[in-house]
Amino acid sequence: MSLRTCWINGSYVSEADATVSIFDRSVLFGDGVYEVAAVFNGRLLDADRHLVRLERSMREIALPSAYPVAQLEAVMQELATRGGITEGLVYLQVTRGAAERDFAFPEQVTPTVFAFARPKRLSDDPNASGVRVHVVPDIRWQRCDIKSTAMLAQVLAKQAARQAGAFEAMMHEDGLVTEGGSSNLWIVRDGVAYTRPLSNDILAGITRHVCLEVADDAEVPVVQRAFTVDQARAADECFITSATSFVLPITSIDSHVVGTGAMGPVTSRMRAAYLARAERLTR
Repeated sequence: MSLRTCWINGSYVSEADATVSIFDRSVLFGDGVYEVAAVFNGRLLDADRHLVRLERSMREIALPSAYPVAQLEAVMQELATRGGITEGLVYLQVTRGAAERDFAFPEQVTPTVFAFARPKRLSDDPNASGVRVHVVPDIRWQRCDIKSTAMLAQVLAKQAARQAGAFEAMMHEDGLVTEGGSSNLWIVRDGVAYTRPLSNDILAGITRHVCLEVADDAEVPVVQRAFTVDQARAADECFITSATSFVLPITSIDSHVVGTGAMGPVTSRMRAAYLARAERLTR
């Protein structure tokens, strides 16, 4: 079996030869940020938007840029091409770098940057018929708008979901839904889609933003308004959005069946509109 290639600190190397220091601040403190972009028809999808968000995350934690955005985008595409990936994802991470362990920012440290690619079924996602979510408290910090590598709260949420036999977590604060463990959450009532407005409480999902743009094509009115777990259970439809799941219907919340227990018409139109856009942009 051929060894897969990754990119680290300016070089393409075998994944077996890619190493990060035990003193890297991502290892010691989770001091870094990341992005994940989809690959569709062998081409990056919305990588430019992901890299804009990466730059914002870096600014918010005062992390200096090590490479121009154009170079990072080219690297991401090259990894997909070298991996022969038609559908899948590219992961990119930037850390503050390796230094002696001290909580305060080190001086004169070089950021660590690496990326790798993986195949994943997107257009024919096996979960497209519907997924189950598990309700958990949101125990994250107050800057969820930063796509940080410090994700222990999400790890615990996703693990709780897995142990409950669910695909994703539905996180909430005192009953008010924030987002999924690695996705944005939507509900549908009377043909109208609702999603939580942007704030420091949630990540500004790229797929969420694209869905706001394609909603007109799908003939779906959208309201950006927070909703509760009880409102999600009582909704006609629920769905999640993320860069590597696109639009997936939620057919049950724990033991409660959502709507008819199958993908609803609004979710179906939103998924179709998202896939149509992806097809246009990557052909």
